[in-house]
Amino acid sequence: MKLRLYWVALASLLYSSYSYSDSTDVVYGSTNNAASDGLRWVMTNILPQQAGLVVNGVIYRYTTVKQTEDDLIVYVQNENAQGEGYIFRSVDDWSGLPQNTINKTVLTGGIESSFWGDGSIEWEGVGSVTDASVVYAYQYDPCFDPQSRPDCPGYKEPFDPFSLQQDAVNPLDDDLLQQELDRKASLQDEQQEDLDRKKIAAKKKADSRLEKVLGIVNTSLLAADASAKHAELLAMSLMPVSYVATSIPGGVYEDTVVLKDADIKDNGKALRNNLAQQLLHQQMVDLQYDNKK
Repeated sequence: MKLRLYWVALASLLYSSYSYSDSTDVVYGSTNNAASDGLRWVMTNILPQQAGLVVNGVIYRYTTVKQTEDDLIVYVQNENAQGEGYIFRSVDDWSGLPQNTINKTVLTGGIESSFWGDGSIEWEGVGSVTDASVVYAYQYDPCFDPQSRPDCPGYKEPFDPFSLQQDAVNPLDDDLLQQELDRKASLQDEQQEDLDRKKIAAKKKADSRLEKVLGIVNTSLLAADASAKHAELLAMSLMPVSYVATSIPGGVYEDTVVLKDADIKDNGKALRNNLAQQLLHQQMVDLQYDNKK
């Protein structure tokens, strides 16, 4: 019971020593026993990870195991996390003293938590330490970061991009954009018209070349037909003629020639030539049409 009252009195001493006028805004607290799992500990697992937290003091207790005549020095310490050496080191010299239990409070003056490196209890000499307890008294301002709570002075409402309600804008309603679209559409129409004119001119040129080819073919066919007829007539004119002396009785000869058929048949050879010319013309027209497709 006496030990518990001792800890309460020490905590009250620490808190009262480092309070200020706005004490209602400051949170005071103490850690669990840092040495509960051994004589070395990591401070990030001991101190609350709170912005603006400072350590006001260290309260420790341990029991020595030694002979009175033996030399023994015990260190309760924390490394300096921001540099070399120790941020806190308490030295107890038990040399020539009997074994005993010590309860000690060391005020640290509000050192920021980021400086507190790993802690430990070590000793030099003959003996050992048991039943160790190390507690850190701390304080922090919950409004050290004004954005931590809405009721903190200087708190600013976080910006919410979704809170801005904007009317939907149709980009096609923009005059400059619409003018550019109209210009491109007009340019496409002009390009299409130019392409159509080029196609028509190319078709006319191809038709003209085809007519020339057909004219050459027709001329060649006619020349061949004329040459054939000329050869036929020439052959007939070269046939030998035999003259036989005869006497023609006098008198009147009545016309006795009777035509079986009054119709004169067409020249079959000429008809074939005409058909061949027509077929060739049609094939060339069809070939040109296929190429256009």
